[in-house]
Amino acid sequence: MNLMSPEALEAALRAIGEERYHILHPFHHMLHGGKLTKGQVQAWALNRYYYQASIPAKDASLIARLPTPELRREWRRRLEDHDGDGVHPGGVERWLALTDGLGLDRDYVVSLKGLLPGTRFAVDAYVQFVRERSLLEAIASSLTEMFSPNIISQRVSGMLRNYDFVTAETLTYFTPRLTQAPQDVAFALSYVKAHADTVEKQEQVLAALRFKCDLLWAQLDALHVAYVEPALPPPGAFRP
Repeated sequence: MNLMSPEALEAALRAIGEERYHILHPFHHMLHGGKLTKGQVQAWALNRYYYQASIPAKDASLIARLPTPELRREWRRRLEDHDGDGVHPGGVERWLALTDGLGLDRDYVVSLKGLLPGTRFAVDAYVQFVRERSLLEAIASSLTEMFSPNIISQRVSGMLRNYDFVTAETLTYFTPRLTQAPQDVAFALSYVKAHADTVEKQEQVLAALRFKCDLLWAQLDALHVAYVEPALPPPGAFRP
């Protein structure tokens, strides 16, 4: 691999999303295509909660390593986006509105008692990655947000069209992400393009994005095996 220009590096990052982002996963196609039962949608929302709730912990560990007030302020905004500011609800609270709307008991969701082991392992691996890898790799791993507006559009329109147990109020988590995610990407992508200035660093950021795509894919693999085919949820996991 030769050293790429910043523009070529961005193109290589976007190519990873074209190949690996979980918008391509069969479970996602079933979700937005109306092919899942209510119980299967509940299982998705319950398991995805752990990912949503872990993002602030991941971001807080990254903030602690940022060297300047300017960088810390930039990343702190992500904490408020997910945790709220004490007045306006954040993404975690809006995700609980989704699980509420799907008829799940909030205490049960928050307890994490129904999680699939595959969900826990994948999400914990992401938090650990951000804590232990270089700052550049940690920031690069967030760049799946380059691809999220497309999946959000498919998910919201498809679920509203195909499920009578889903309402626009149920899906309020997703609307702010259509503006938050591009803002997050603008900073993270600029940072990566500026700091990945050697072949080794460029290889690291590409690997970090592949890793993030893989763990998102693994979460849907776990859901598919447990609730679709062969539909064998492990002991202790949520059962619709």
